[in-house]
Amino acid sequence: MHMHTPKTTQYTLRNIPDRVDHRLREAAAQYGASLNQTAVEALARGLGMDEAPIVHHDLDDLAGTWVKDPAFDQAVKAMDRVDKDLWS
Repeated sequence: MHMHTPKTTQYTLRNIPDRVDHRLREAAAQYGASLNQTAVEALARGLGMDEAPIVHHDLDDLAGTWVKDPAFDQAVKAMDRVDKDLWS
């Protein structure tokens, strides 16, 4: 049985900024992937063509944890006042 291999094209990229090169190499090492594979995946992701969207979990630990705290509300109440001398 013959497996279908998608057509690929080779690129030669020039003038890669040092910080981009450094980050690509870091990512390749972090994921145990080749520099080429990491660069291709980064290009695809940057173009919105990634197979699986990236799900960010930056604030997940905080979501749904708000607790009403009258002492906190009182402490920040002064921040709600407008200093009329500054705005006249």
